[in-house]
Amino acid sequence: MITKTRTTKETDITISLDINGSGKSNINTGVGFLDHMLESFSKHSLIDLDIKCKGDTHIDDHHSVEDVGIVFGALLAEAIYPVKNMERFGSANIVMDEACVSCDMDLSNRPFLVYKLDVYGKVGQFDSELVEEFFRAFALNARVSMHITKLRGKNRHHIIEAAFKAVAVAFRHATVPNARVGIPSTKDLL
Repeated sequence: MITKTRTTKETDITISLDINGSGKSNINTGVGFLDHMLESFSKHSLIDLDIKCKGDTHIDDHHSVEDVGIVFGALLAEAIYPVKNMERFGSANIVMDEACVSCDMDLSNRPFLVYKLDVYGKVGQFDSELVEEFFRAFALNARVSMHITKLRGKNRHHIIEAAFKAVAVAFRHATVPNARVGIPSTKDLL
């Protein structure tokens, strides 16, 4: 288990994770829908995840969602770099009823995000525009290149949950141990 804490005037966050876990989670961000998505991420990535966030949700959920993405991504970067003896690339298409979302990922140490979910409005009290904020913070701080694309779907909840699961499964595939690849780059450094 590794742990990272970040405290600002807007949020106080502590995250612990075990990248070689079994998908157990204990999550309380103060944002119910985000908790649900991160529990799903933990389950499908097989990362044991403990998240505590106290944020200024009396204003809105933006700071909590983005800052959890920052800390979570930074902690994953600490766990995976330098990339060695793992696949590096991961991909997943996840179906939830009518929705299907794709994630292609490269543990490149060069952050980039292509985000094409096209979800607008609310899921319960949650602003769906915050999903992009989370994934941008996550990708930049984990230093991964990620392409998240909605292939089909209408239900916002299904689309967003399929995206979190797709990222989780792609990450799990990218971190599969493979001693044969050594450093998976012609540069000999990631």
